[in-house]
Amino acid sequence: MDLIVIGSAIAGYLLVLTVLNFMRAKKVQTGEQMMVASRSLSMWVVVFTLVCTWIGSGTFIAGAEYAYYAGWSSLWMPAGAWIGIAIIYFLAARIRRFGQYTVGDILEARYGKFARLFGAVAIIISFTTIVAYQFRAGGYIINVVTDGKVSVEVGQAVSALFVILFTGLGGMVAVAYTDLPNGIVILLACIISVPFVVLKAGGLEHAKEVLPAGHFAVFSPDFGRFPMLKGLSYCLSTLFLLLGIQSMYQKFYAARTPKEARGAVLLWIVGTIVVEVIVIVIAIYARVFDLEHGLGWDPRSMVLQAARHMVPLPVGVLLLGAATAVVISTGMNYLLSPSTNCIRDIYQRFIKPDDDPKRLAALQKIVILVLGVVAFLMVYIPTHYGLSISVLQYAYFAYTIYGVAITPALIAALAWRRATRVGGLLSIALGTITVIFLEVIVPRAFPEIMQSASKEDIFGKDPFGIPGIFVALIVSCSSLVLGSLLSKPQDKEVIKRIFGDSETNR
Repeated sequence: MDLIVIGSAIAGYLLVLTVLNFMRAKKVQTGEQMMVASRSLSMWVVVFTLVCTWIGSGTFIAGAEYAYYAGWSSLWMPAGAWIGIAIIYFLAARIRRFGQYTVGDILEARYGKFARLFGAVAIIISFTTIVAYQFRAGGYIINVVTDGKVSVEVGQAVSALFVILFTGLGGMVAVAYTDLPNGIVILLACIISVPFVVLKAGGLEHAKEVLPAGHFAVFSPDFGRFPMLKGLSYCLSTLFLLLGIQSMYQKFYAARTPKEARGAVLLWIVGTIVVEVIVIVIAIYARVFDLEHGLGWDPRSMVLQAARHMVPLPVGVLLLGAATAVVISTGMNYLLSPSTNCIRDIYQRFIKPDDDPKRLAALQKIVILVLGVVAFLMVYIPTHYGLSISVLQYAYFAYTIYGVAITPALIAALAWRRATRVGGLLSIALGTITVIFLEVIVPRAFPEIMQSASKEDIFGKDPFGIPGIFVALIVSCSSLVLGSLLSKPQDKEVIKRIFGDSETNR
Protein backbone atom coordinates (compact mmCIF):
# COMPACT_ATOMS: atom_id res chain seq x y z
CA MET A 1 0.00 0.00 0.00
CA ASP A 2 2.86 2.36 0.86
CA LEU A 3 4.39 1.83 -2.56
CA ILE A 4 1.12 2.76 -4.26
CA VAL A 5 0.76 5.94 -2.20
CA ILE A 6 4.39 7.02 -2.72
CA GLY A 7 4.39 6.17 -6.42
CA SER A 8 1.09 7.93 -7.02
CA ALA A 9 2.19 11.06 -5.14
CA ILE A 10 5.47 11.37 -7.05
CA ALA A 11 3.81 10.59 -10.38
CA GLY A 12 1.17 13.23 -9.65
CA TYR A 13 3.85 15.76 -8.76
CA LEU A 14 5.70 15.08 -12.02
CA LEU A 15 2.44 15.36 -13.94
CA VAL A 16 1.75 18.79 -12.45
CA LEU A 17 5.26 19.94 -13.37
CA THR A 18 4.80 18.61 -16.89
CA VAL A 19 1.56 20.54 -17.38
CA LEU A 20 3.14 23.73 -16.01
CA ASN A 21 6.11 23.33 -18.33
CA PHE A 22 3.91 22.86 -21.39
CA MET A 23 2.06 26.04 -20.45
CA ARG A 24 5.30 27.98 -19.94
CA ALA A 25 6.81 26.59 -23.13
CA LYS A 26 4.18 28.37 -25.25
CA LYS A 27 5.60 31.72 -24.10
CA VAL A 28 9.17 30.91 -25.13
CA GLN A 29 9.74 32.35 -28.60
CA THR A 30 13.25 33.85 -28.56
CA GLY A 31 16.79 32.99 -27.55
CA GLU A 32 16.74 35.56 -24.74
CA GLN A 33 13.65 33.99 -23.19
CA MET A 34 15.30 30.58 -23.52
CA MET A 35 18.59 31.66 -21.92
CA VAL A 36 17.73 34.29 -19.28
CA ALA A 37 13.90 34.48 -19.08
CA SER A 38 13.98 38.00 -20.58
CA ARG A 39 15.68 39.21 -17.36
CA SER A 40 12.33 39.22 -15.55
CA LEU A 41 12.78 36.98 -12.48
CA SER A 42 11.84 38.35 -9.05
CA MET A 43 14.12 37.94 -6.02
CA TRP A 44 12.12 35.03 -4.58
CA VAL A 45 12.10 33.12 -7.85
CA VAL A 46 15.87 33.66 -8.12
CA VAL A 47 16.36 32.42 -4.52
CA PHE A 48 14.60 29.13 -5.06
CA THR A 49 16.12 28.49 -8.46
CA LEU A 50 19.58 29.11 -6.95
CA VAL A 51 18.85 26.66 -4.12
CA CYS A 52 17.57 24.05 -6.56
CA THR A 53 20.51 24.53 -8.90
CA TRP A 54 23.03 23.84 -6.16
CA ILE A 55 21.12 21.24 -4.12
CA GLY A 56 21.21 18.29 -6.49
CA SER A 57 22.07 14.63 -6.33
CA GLY A 58 25.53 15.82 -5.34
CA THR A 59 23.83 16.55 -2.00
CA PHE A 60 21.19 13.83 -1.71
CA ILE A 61 23.21 10.94 -3.22
CA ALA A 62 26.93 11.85 -3.25
CA GLY A 63 26.58 13.75 0.05
CA ALA A 64 24.87 10.75 1.64
CA GLU A 65 27.54 8.41 0.28
CA TYR A 66 30.25 10.71 1.64
CA ALA A 67 28.57 10.95 5.06
CA TYR A 68 28.20 7.14 5.21
CA TYR A 69 31.97 6.68 5.00
CA ALA A 70 33.28 9.90 6.57
CA GLY A 71 30.67 10.88 9.17
CA TRP A 72 30.78 14.51 10.25
CA SER A 73 33.96 15.08 8.22
CA SER A 74 31.70 15.08 5.18
CA LEU A 75 30.69 18.63 6.12
CA TRP A 76 33.93 19.78 4.46
CA MET A 77 32.38 19.25 1.04
CA PRO A 78 29.33 21.55 1.42
CA ALA A 79 31.34 24.03 3.51
CA GLY A 80 33.21 25.03 0.37
CA ALA A 81 29.92 26.10 -1.18
CA TRP A 82 28.97 28.20 1.84
CA ILE A 83 32.24 30.09 1.65
CA GLY A 84 31.75 30.52 -2.09
CA ILE A 85 28.25 31.95 -1.72
CA ALA A 86 29.51 34.46 0.84
CA ILE A 87 32.14 35.65 -1.65
CA ILE A 88 29.60 35.73 -4.50
CA TYR A 89 27.48 38.15 -2.44
CA PHE A 90 30.00 40.91 -3.12
CA LEU A 91 30.06 40.17 -6.86
CA ALA A 92 26.36 39.50 -7.55
CA ALA A 93 25.37 43.07 -8.38
CA ARG A 94 28.37 43.52 -10.68
CA ILE A 95 27.56 40.25 -12.46
CA ARG A 96 23.94 41.36 -13.02
CA ARG A 97 25.03 44.80 -14.24
CA PHE A 98 27.33 43.22 -16.79
CA GLY A 99 24.14 41.42 -17.81
CA GLN A 100 25.25 38.89 -20.42
CA TYR A 101 24.26 35.28 -21.02
CA THR A 102 27.25 33.11 -20.19
CA VAL A 103 30.55 33.04 -18.35
CA GLY A 104 32.08 33.16 -21.82
CA ASP A 105 30.84 36.74 -22.25
CA ILE A 106 32.91 37.79 -19.23
CA LEU A 107 35.93 35.74 -20.28
CA GLU A 108 35.94 37.26 -23.77
CA ALA A 109 35.52 40.81 -22.44
CA ARG A 110 38.72 40.39 -20.40
CA TYR A 111 40.74 37.74 -22.23
CA GLY A 112 39.57 37.54 -25.84
CA LYS A 113 37.61 35.13 -28.03
CA PHE A 114 39.83 32.10 -27.48
CA ALA A 115 39.24 32.34 -23.73
CA ARG A 116 35.53 32.18 -24.47
CA LEU A 117 36.04 29.08 -26.62
CA PHE A 118 38.32 27.26 -24.17
CA GLY A 119 36.00 28.15 -21.31
CA ALA A 120 32.97 26.87 -23.20
CA VAL A 121 34.65 23.51 -23.82
CA ALA A 122 35.54 23.11 -20.11
CA ILE A 123 31.98 24.03 -19.09
CA ILE A 124 30.40 21.59 -21.56
CA ILE A 125 32.58 18.70 -20.31
CA SER A 126 31.99 19.49 -16.64
CA PHE A 127 28.27 20.18 -16.81
CA THR A 128 27.46 17.21 -19.04
CA THR A 129 29.16 15.04 -16.40
CA ILE A 130 26.99 16.63 -13.71
CA VAL A 131 23.84 15.96 -15.76
CA ALA A 132 24.95 12.33 -16.17
CA TYR A 133 25.03 11.65 -12.45
CA GLN A 134 21.66 13.36 -11.99
CA PHE A 135 20.27 10.67 -14.28
CA ARG A 136 22.02 8.00 -12.23
CA ALA A 137 20.62 9.46 -9.01
CA GLY A 138 17.15 9.41 -10.52
CA GLY A 139 17.64 5.72 -11.16
CA TYR A 140 18.45 5.13 -7.48
CA ILE A 141 15.35 7.05 -6.40
CA ILE A 142 12.98 5.10 -8.64
CA ASN A 143 14.64 1.83 -7.59
CA VAL A 144 14.15 2.59 -3.87
CA VAL A 145 10.61 3.95 -4.31
CA THR A 146 9.57 0.71 -6.07
CA ASP A 147 11.43 -1.56 -3.59
CA GLY A 148 13.66 -2.76 -6.42
CA LYS A 149 10.84 -3.63 -8.81
CA VAL A 150 12.20 -1.04 -11.27
CA SER A 151 15.93 -1.40 -11.83
CA VAL A 152 18.42 1.45 -11.49
CA GLU A 153 19.09 1.14 -15.23
CA VAL A 154 15.44 1.66 -16.19
CA GLY A 155 15.07 4.39 -13.56
CA GLN A 156 17.97 6.41 -14.94
CA ALA A 157 16.42 6.23 -18.42
CA VAL A 158 13.11 7.57 -17.07
CA SER A 159 14.95 10.38 -15.25
CA ALA A 160 16.82 11.30 -18.42
CA LEU A 161 13.56 11.47 -20.36
CA PHE A 162 11.95 13.88 -17.90
CA VAL A 163 14.98 16.16 -17.56
CA ILE A 164 15.57 16.43 -21.31
CA LEU A 165 11.86 16.98 -21.99
CA PHE A 166 11.41 19.69 -19.35
CA THR A 167 14.57 21.58 -20.29
CA GLY A 168 13.92 21.42 -24.02
CA LEU A 169 10.36 22.67 -23.64
CA GLY A 170 10.96 26.01 -21.98
CA GLY A 171 14.61 26.79 -21.21
CA MET A 172 15.19 29.27 -18.38
CA VAL A 173 11.49 30.12 -18.09
CA ALA A 174 10.68 26.47 -17.41
CA VAL A 175 13.72 25.94 -15.20
CA ALA A 176 13.16 28.95 -12.93
CA TYR A 177 9.43 28.48 -12.41
CA THR A 178 9.78 24.72 -11.93
CA ASP A 179 12.39 25.45 -9.27
CA LEU A 180 9.96 27.60 -7.25
CA PRO A 181 7.73 24.70 -6.09
CA ASN A 182 10.70 22.32 -6.08
CA GLY A 183 12.64 24.59 -3.72
CA ILE A 184 9.72 24.87 -1.31
CA VAL A 185 9.28 21.06 -1.29
CA ILE A 186 13.00 20.49 -0.67
CA LEU A 187 13.20 22.89 2.29
CA LEU A 188 10.01 21.62 3.94
CA ALA A 189 10.89 17.95 3.47
CA CYS A 190 14.35 18.26 4.96
CA ILE A 191 13.27 20.30 7.99
CA ILE A 192 10.32 18.04 8.83
CA SER A 193 12.18 14.74 8.29
CA VAL A 194 15.27 15.18 10.45
CA PRO A 195 13.72 14.84 13.95
CA PHE A 196 11.91 11.63 12.94
CA VAL A 197 15.13 10.11 11.57
CA VAL A 198 17.20 10.99 14.65
CA LEU A 199 14.58 9.60 17.04
CA LYS A 200 14.17 6.41 14.99
CA ALA A 201 17.94 5.88 15.20
CA GLY A 202 17.90 6.14 19.00
CA GLY A 203 18.58 9.82 19.58
CA LEU A 204 21.44 12.23 19.09
CA GLU A 205 23.96 10.59 21.46
CA HIS A 206 23.28 7.01 20.37
CA ALA A 207 25.30 7.47 17.18
CA LYS A 208 28.54 7.56 19.22
CA GLU A 209 27.82 4.04 20.49
CA VAL A 210 27.33 2.59 17.02
CA LEU A 211 29.55 4.44 14.54
CA PRO A 212 33.36 4.27 14.30
CA ALA A 213 35.27 6.93 16.26
CA GLY A 214 36.62 8.31 12.98
CA HIS A 215 33.11 9.50 12.07
CA PHE A 216 33.42 12.18 14.75
CA ALA A 217 36.89 13.39 13.79
CA VAL A 218 37.51 16.73 12.10
CA PHE A 219 39.21 14.83 9.27
CA SER A 220 38.21 11.18 8.96
CA PRO A 221 41.17 8.77 9.21
CA ASP A 222 39.61 6.88 6.29
CA PHE A 223 40.61 9.81 4.07
CA GLY A 224 43.96 8.06 3.66
CA ARG A 225 47.60 9.07 3.96
CA PHE A 226 46.87 12.79 4.31
CA PRO A 227 43.37 13.11 5.85
CA MET A 228 43.47 16.89 6.12
CA LEU A 229 44.51 17.33 2.48
CA LYS A 230 41.76 14.98 1.30
CA GLY A 231 39.09 16.75 3.34
CA LEU A 232 40.23 20.16 2.16
CA SER A 233 40.34 18.93 -1.45
CA TYR A 234 36.59 18.34 -1.34
CA CYS A 235 36.10 21.75 0.26
CA LEU A 236 38.17 23.43 -2.46
CA SER A 237 36.41 21.56 -5.27
CA THR A 238 32.98 22.83 -4.18
CA LEU A 239 34.32 26.30 -3.35
CA PHE A 240 35.87 26.85 -6.76
CA LEU A 241 32.94 25.29 -8.60
CA LEU A 242 30.49 27.56 -6.78
CA LEU A 243 32.55 30.69 -7.36
CA GLY A 244 32.61 30.19 -11.09
CA ILE A 245 29.54 28.14 -11.84
CA GLN A 246 27.81 29.45 -14.93
CA SER A 247 24.30 28.32 -14.07
CA MET A 248 24.40 30.61 -11.00
CA TYR A 249 25.65 33.54 -13.03
CA GLN A 250 22.91 32.88 -15.57
CA LYS A 251 20.34 33.27 -12.78
CA PHE A 252 21.88 36.60 -11.78
CA TYR A 253 21.56 37.74 -15.40
CA ALA A 254 17.89 36.70 -15.32
CA ALA A 255 17.08 38.79 -12.21
CA ARG A 256 15.11 42.01 -12.72
CA THR A 257 17.67 44.27 -11.02
CA PRO A 258 21.19 44.11 -9.52
CA LYS A 259 19.68 44.76 -6.08
CA GLU A 260 17.35 41.75 -6.35
CA ALA A 261 20.23 39.56 -7.54
CA ARG A 262 22.24 40.47 -4.47
CA GLY A 263 19.32 40.06 -2.08
CA ALA A 264 18.72 36.59 -3.48
CA VAL A 265 22.27 35.56 -2.56
CA LEU A 266 21.71 36.33 1.14
CA LEU A 267 18.67 34.05 1.29
CA TRP A 268 20.37 31.46 -0.88
CA ILE A 269 23.20 30.87 1.61
CA VAL A 270 20.70 30.31 4.45
CA GLY A 271 18.66 27.80 2.45
CA THR A 272 21.76 25.95 1.26
CA ILE A 273 23.28 25.60 4.74
CA VAL A 274 20.00 24.32 6.18
CA VAL A 275 19.42 21.69 3.48
CA GLU A 276 23.00 20.42 3.22
CA VAL A 277 23.52 20.03 6.98
CA ILE A 278 20.17 18.28 7.37
CA VAL A 279 20.92 15.83 4.53
CA ILE A 280 24.20 14.84 6.20
CA VAL A 281 22.41 14.40 9.56
CA ILE A 282 19.81 12.15 7.90
CA ALA A 283 22.51 10.08 6.17
CA ILE A 284 24.54 9.60 9.36
CA TYR A 285 21.57 8.53 11.48
CA ALA A 286 20.23 6.35 8.68
CA ARG A 287 23.55 4.48 8.82
CA VAL A 288 23.12 4.03 12.59
CA PHE A 289 19.70 2.47 11.97
CA ASP A 290 21.08 0.36 9.12
CA LEU A 291 23.97 -1.05 11.19
CA GLU A 292 21.81 -1.86 14.20
CA HIS A 293 19.27 -3.74 12.12
CA GLY A 294 21.70 -5.38 9.66
CA LEU A 295 19.79 -4.06 6.64
CA GLY A 296 22.76 -3.65 4.29
CA TRP A 297 21.52 -0.46 2.65
CA ASP A 298 23.46 0.95 -0.29
CA PRO A 299 25.54 3.96 0.99
CA ARG A 300 24.26 6.03 -1.93
CA SER A 301 20.65 5.52 -0.91
CA MET A 302 20.83 6.44 2.79
CA VAL A 303 18.53 9.46 2.52
CA LEU A 304 16.13 7.58 0.24
CA GLN A 305 15.98 4.58 2.60
CA ALA A 306 15.37 6.93 5.51
CA ALA A 307 12.38 8.32 3.62
CA ARG A 308 11.03 4.80 3.07
CA HIS A 309 11.63 3.29 6.50
CA MET A 310 12.37 5.91 9.18
CA VAL A 311 9.68 8.57 8.92
CA PRO A 312 5.86 8.57 8.80
CA LEU A 313 4.41 7.92 5.34
CA PRO A 314 3.35 11.53 4.57
CA VAL A 315 6.81 12.80 5.55
CA GLY A 316 8.48 10.04 3.53
CA VAL A 317 6.44 10.98 0.48
CA LEU A 318 7.53 14.59 0.91
CA LEU A 319 11.22 13.66 1.29
CA LEU A 320 11.19 11.34 -1.73
CA GLY A 321 9.35 14.03 -3.64
CA ALA A 322 12.13 16.42 -2.64
CA ALA A 323 14.78 13.98 -3.90
CA THR A 324 12.90 13.66 -7.18
CA ALA A 325 12.58 17.43 -7.44
CA VAL A 326 16.31 17.78 -6.77
CA VAL A 327 17.29 15.47 -9.62
CA ILE A 328 14.93 17.09 -12.11
CA SER A 329 15.72 20.70 -11.21
CA THR A 330 19.50 20.21 -11.05
CA GLY A 331 19.53 18.16 -14.23
CA MET A 332 17.53 20.88 -15.99
CA ASN A 333 19.81 23.66 -14.79
CA TYR A 334 23.02 21.91 -15.76
CA LEU A 335 21.63 20.79 -19.10
CA LEU A 336 20.40 24.28 -20.01
CA SER A 337 23.71 25.90 -19.12
CA PRO A 338 26.08 24.07 -21.54
CA SER A 339 23.46 24.26 -24.29
CA THR A 340 23.61 28.03 -23.83
CA ASN A 341 27.40 27.84 -24.23
CA CYS A 342 27.02 25.91 -27.48
CA ILE A 343 24.64 28.52 -28.90
CA ARG A 344 26.07 31.72 -27.41
CA ASP A 345 29.80 31.00 -27.20
CA ILE A 346 30.28 28.81 -30.27
CA TYR A 347 27.41 29.13 -32.77
CA GLN A 348 26.64 32.84 -32.38
CA ARG A 349 30.23 33.88 -31.77
CA PHE A 350 32.00 31.90 -34.49
CA ILE A 351 29.40 30.63 -36.97
CA LYS A 352 26.28 32.81 -37.39
CA PRO A 353 26.19 35.90 -35.12
CA ASP A 354 22.96 37.41 -36.48
CA ASP A 355 20.73 34.38 -36.73
CA ASP A 356 16.96 34.75 -36.24
CA PRO A 357 15.94 34.66 -32.50
CA LYS A 358 13.27 32.03 -33.11
CA ARG A 359 15.75 29.87 -34.98
CA LEU A 360 18.20 30.19 -32.07
CA ALA A 361 15.54 28.99 -29.63
CA ALA A 362 14.79 25.98 -31.85
CA LEU A 363 18.47 25.22 -32.32
CA GLN A 364 19.10 25.32 -28.59
CA LYS A 365 16.39 22.71 -28.06
CA ILE A 366 18.22 20.41 -30.47
CA VAL A 367 21.49 21.00 -28.58
CA ILE A 368 19.71 20.18 -25.30
CA LEU A 369 18.60 16.86 -26.79
CA VAL A 370 22.09 16.01 -28.04
CA LEU A 371 23.84 16.88 -24.76
CA GLY A 372 21.14 15.03 -22.81
CA VAL A 373 21.74 11.88 -24.85
CA VAL A 374 25.52 12.20 -24.35
CA ALA A 375 25.01 12.56 -20.58
CA PHE A 376 22.77 9.49 -20.55
CA LEU A 377 25.38 7.45 -22.43
CA MET A 378 27.95 8.41 -19.79
CA VAL A 379 25.99 6.36 -17.24
CA TYR A 380 24.37 3.84 -19.59
CA ILE A 381 27.62 2.49 -21.05
CA PRO A 382 29.31 1.76 -17.68
CA THR A 383 26.05 0.23 -16.47
CA HIS A 384 25.78 -1.96 -19.58
CA TYR A 385 29.30 -3.31 -19.07
CA GLY A 386 28.85 -3.84 -15.34
CA LEU A 387 31.32 -1.16 -14.27
CA SER A 388 31.04 0.54 -10.88
CA ILE A 389 29.62 4.07 -10.87
CA SER A 390 30.21 6.41 -7.92
CA VAL A 391 28.14 9.58 -7.96
CA LEU A 392 30.66 11.01 -5.49
CA GLN A 393 33.58 10.45 -7.88
CA TYR A 394 31.62 11.81 -10.87
CA ALA A 395 30.83 14.91 -8.81
CA TYR A 396 34.41 15.39 -7.64
CA PHE A 397 35.82 15.19 -11.19
CA ALA A 398 33.21 17.59 -12.59
CA TYR A 399 33.70 20.05 -9.74
CA THR A 400 37.49 19.93 -10.03
CA ILE A 401 37.83 20.46 -13.77
CA TYR A 402 35.39 23.37 -13.72
CA GLY A 403 36.76 24.98 -10.57
CA VAL A 404 40.37 24.83 -11.73
CA ALA A 405 39.84 25.69 -15.42
CA ILE A 406 37.24 28.46 -15.14
CA THR A 407 37.02 29.98 -11.68
CA PRO A 408 40.47 31.60 -11.15
CA ALA A 409 40.29 33.43 -14.51
CA LEU A 410 36.63 34.34 -14.00
CA ILE A 411 37.03 35.76 -10.49
CA ALA A 412 40.11 37.68 -11.62
CA ALA A 413 38.11 39.09 -14.53
CA LEU A 414 35.52 40.45 -12.09
CA ALA A 415 37.76 41.46 -9.18
CA TRP A 416 41.35 42.09 -10.38
CA ARG A 417 41.92 45.00 -12.75
CA ARG A 418 45.48 43.89 -13.53
CA ALA A 419 44.42 40.52 -15.01
CA THR A 420 45.35 40.32 -18.69
CA ARG A 421 44.55 38.27 -21.76
CA VAL A 422 47.78 36.28 -21.52
CA GLY A 423 47.23 35.43 -17.85
CA GLY A 424 43.60 34.41 -18.38
CA LEU A 425 44.35 32.16 -21.36
CA LEU A 426 47.24 30.46 -19.57
CA SER A 427 45.11 29.84 -16.49
CA ILE A 428 42.23 28.27 -18.41
CA ALA A 429 44.38 26.15 -20.72
CA LEU A 430 46.97 24.93 -18.20
CA GLY A 431 44.36 24.36 -15.50
CA THR A 432 42.31 22.11 -17.80
CA ILE A 433 45.35 20.20 -19.03
CA THR A 434 46.64 19.64 -15.49
CA VAL A 435 43.33 18.23 -14.21
CA ILE A 436 42.95 15.87 -17.18
CA PHE A 437 46.59 14.75 -16.81
CA LEU A 438 46.29 14.05 -13.07
CA GLU A 439 42.77 12.61 -13.02
CA VAL A 440 42.66 10.70 -16.32
CA ILE A 441 46.15 10.04 -17.71
CA VAL A 442 48.30 9.45 -14.59
CA PRO A 443 46.03 6.74 -13.05
CA ARG A 444 46.27 4.75 -16.28
CA ALA A 445 49.87 5.44 -17.23
CA PHE A 446 51.42 5.28 -13.74
CA PRO A 447 49.10 3.15 -11.54
CA GLU A 448 51.99 2.29 -9.21
CA ILE A 449 52.09 5.86 -7.78
CA MET A 450 48.36 6.00 -7.06
CA GLN A 451 47.52 5.60 -3.39
CA SER A 452 44.07 4.77 -2.08
CA ALA A 453 42.37 7.49 -0.10
CA SER A 454 40.30 5.10 2.06
CA LYS A 455 39.97 1.48 3.09
CA GLU A 456 36.99 0.99 0.81
CA ASP A 457 38.61 3.11 -1.94
CA ILE A 458 35.40 5.16 -2.08
CA PHE A 459 37.33 8.42 -2.11
CA GLY A 460 39.43 7.37 -5.09
CA LYS A 461 43.19 7.28 -5.51
CA ASP A 462 45.63 10.19 -5.76
CA PRO A 463 49.23 10.44 -7.00
CA PHE A 464 51.38 9.71 -3.91
CA GLY A 465 48.22 10.27 -1.84
CA ILE A 466 48.11 14.00 -2.63
CA PRO A 467 44.80 15.20 -4.18
CA GLY A 468 45.43 16.55 -7.67
CA ILE A 469 43.29 19.65 -7.13
CA PHE A 470 46.10 21.25 -5.09
CA VAL A 471 48.61 20.87 -7.91
CA ALA A 472 46.08 21.97 -10.54
CA LEU A 473 45.06 25.08 -8.58
CA ILE A 474 48.70 26.07 -8.07
CA VAL A 475 49.29 25.74 -11.82
CA SER A 476 46.11 27.64 -12.75
CA CYS A 477 46.51 30.51 -10.27
CA SER A 478 50.26 30.99 -10.66
CA SER A 479 49.99 31.06 -14.47
CA LEU A 480 47.21 33.64 -14.14
CA VAL A 481 49.23 35.90 -11.85
CA LEU A 482 52.58 35.54 -13.59
CA GLY A 483 51.10 35.78 -17.07
CA SER A 484 49.23 38.96 -16.11
CA LEU A 485 52.14 40.66 -14.37
CA LEU A 486 54.54 39.88 -17.22
CA SER A 487 52.21 41.11 -19.98
CA LYS A 488 50.83 44.49 -20.95
CA PRO A 489 47.87 45.82 -18.87
CA GLN A 490 44.51 45.77 -20.60
CA ASP A 491 42.89 48.73 -22.31
CA LYS A 492 41.08 51.08 -19.91
CA GLU A 493 37.81 50.76 -21.84
CA VAL A 494 37.78 47.00 -21.24
CA ILE A 495 38.31 47.55 -17.51
CA LYS A 496 35.61 50.23 -17.39
CA ARG A 497 33.07 47.89 -18.98
CA ILE A 498 33.44 45.41 -16.13
CA PHE A 499 34.12 47.67 -13.13
CA GLY A 500 32.35 50.91 -14.15
CA ASP A 501 33.11 54.24 -12.53
CA SER A 502 31.45 53.38 -9.23
CA GLU A 503 29.79 50.51 -7.42
CA THR A 504 26.29 51.98 -7.57
CA ASN A 505 22.91 50.26 -7.69
CA ARG A 506 23.99 47.61 -5.26
